[in-house]
Amino acid sequence: QVQLVEEGGRLVQAGGSLTLSCVASGGTFSSYTMGWFRQAPGKERAFVATIRWTGGNTYYADSVKGRFTIFRDNAKNTVSLQMNILKPEDTAVYYCAAGYKIYRAVDIGNYGYWGQGTQVTVSS
Repeated sequence: QVQLVEEGGRLVQAGGSLTLSCVASGGTFSSYTMGWFRQAPGKERAFVATIRWTGGNTYYADSVKGRFTIFRDNAKNTVSLQMNILKPEDTAVYYCAAGYKIYRAVDIGNYGYWGQGTQVTVSS
């Protein structure tokens, strides 16, 4: 059983930067593809970014490409999301997710473990 705990969400002004972190425990972290998803009020949870368990290949939603960077530290069981040039539409609860050796990493259903979420609010 993998437990995920996110941290780092807060209120930030548009154009600012923020880094979210997610610490995993209870599994072999290097065997998990890690993803970040977000859910805005009244909307479904949506894919943001992922980093594969094999060698760290990354993939991003078009809406964040060029602004967000996902990276992992297998020694610290941590995955992070560096968010730059934040926009009000980035406001959402951000969730960390783990999927055991998955390749179709944009599919929400492929992730078996989820954190509790952390709120990011971007003011205009």
